[in-house]
Amino acid sequence: MQRALKSMKGFTLIELMITVTIVAILAAIAIPSYLNYTRRAYYSEVVMATAPSKLGVTECFQTIGTLTGCSSGANHIPAAIVSATGAVASLSATNGVITVTPVAANGILATDTYVLTPTVTNNTLVWASSGGGVTNGYAQ
Repeated sequence: MQRALKSMKGFTLIELMITVTIVAILAAIAIPSYLNYTRRAYYSEVVMATAPSKLGVTECFQTIGTLTGCSSGANHIPAAIVSATGAVASLSATNGVITVTPVAANGILATDTYVLTPTVTNNTLVWASSGGGVTNGYAQ
């Protein structure tokens, strides 16, 4: 009897079922987290694309003293992006307000826009972000 027990090797069915259950639970948690991570990483390119226009609007405001006229292609602000470049489908600035439409990819929709709105406070610009991308949590 002792010899028969020692020669039996392997896993029982219950051990295999427990292992598969644990792997399934980990996958159920990890996959949505990974997808959210990739969306946010892709959307960060949309947010970073606003940097030159944001700098241009700030310089325009400091030069002329108002946001009126601080639009794409004028007063030190880069020209609008009208054809897809990377993750950005279009980018424009109108009277200081910068609007970016992303390319629909990696779980991001074209409606997940990113809008930067400047407000003059103590003769400096304070930026507020809004749009579908901010609402969905892809950007702060």
